[in-house]
Amino acid sequence: QLQASGGGLVQSGGSLRLSCAASGITFDDYVIGWFRQAPGREREGVSSISSSDGSTYYADSVKGRFASSSDNARHTVYLHMNSLKPEDTAVYYCAARRGVVVTMKGSRYGYWGRGTQVTVSS
Repeated sequence: QLQASGGGLVQSGGSLRLSCAASGITFDDYVIGWFRQAPGREREGVSSISSSDGSTYYADSVKGRFASSSDNARHTVYLHMNSLKPEDTAVYYCAARRGVVVTMKGSRYGYWGRGTQVTVSS
């Protein structure tokens, strides 16, 4: 089970930290991905992190602004979002896939949590 939290309303240029708490899986064996979907748009991969070796991958649209980290003791992955822009407004989801290869192909993830809304005002 995955539970995403931490969304909210923030002004452009602000920051938020999303959390994805995992249960019922061997956390160290999984890759956690963050995805987002804005109204009327397709789901987009944002980041991916391997809980095993900490390797990460980011979408070009968030590189240099977003960073993902993993607290294996707490079975939680964080998405630190800085310099937020209105176009970052979306529902953010976390997902898990067994393995060590980071990817932002949503079809590769077998477990999905409920989303958390992020709204960035201009």
